[in-house]
Amino acid sequence: MKGFPGRAGAQSSQHVAYLRQLQREMRVEETLHIPLTELNVIVFDIETTGFYPDQGDQIISIGAVKVKGDEVKEGETFYSLIKSEKKLSDDIKQLTGLKDEQLQEAPSLSEVLFQFFQFAKDYTLVAHHANHEKAFLQHASWKLYRAPFKHRLVDMSFLYKIAEPDVKLITLEECCEHNGILPFGRHHALYDAKLTAMLWSIYVNKLTQMGCTTLKDLYEQLTIK
Repeated sequence: MKGFPGRAGAQSSQHVAYLRQLQREMRVEETLHIPLTELNVIVFDIETTGFYPDQGDQIISIGAVKVKGDEVKEGETFYSLIKSEKKLSDDIKQLTGLKDEQLQEAPSLSEVLFQFFQFAKDYTLVAHHANHEKAFLQHASWKLYRAPFKHRLVDMSFLYKIAEPDVKLITLEECCEHNGILPFGRHHALYDAKLTAMLWSIYVNKLTQMGCTTLKDLYEQLTIK
């Protein structure tokens, strides 16, 4: 039994080394010029116990799916629950359908994030209302690895604003219904990621038809709005 802490520590060091190397090799500026119709992205979603990671709220699940251009790679997905010793509130249980027992048996946040970043590589990340995801990943990356979160993260709301500036779309349900997508499995991280991926594929085509063909074009349009 005495050997386990050492192995766990070595594994943790390997995780830190891998993630720091990944970040050093990341070329986020190059993604600005890749056509949206060819861009590889990871569309993802997290479920959490609240909104404030610096006040103790935790990530309890991560779901993600790969997309190239407007093609959702249905067979290339990631999903994991995350260990939590804290009891879930009744509201979170009702919202997500998760139970305390499931999270107590789940892998640690450090292990899941390591697996997630292995899946995501240096791809551009995409999320619906991405500030939530960004806050938790920034907090976790620094707390666990003492490394900044360097992935490019695109908020789907950017695409809505450029493609349809006069249409007010806020919730994921509203965005899906507006685009003829039947919302399914809401507040399950993988299903929400898949819904967002379907929206990404639709809006990549809408933006391309408008002449907004790269992330650089997208960001430039946002500065004009």
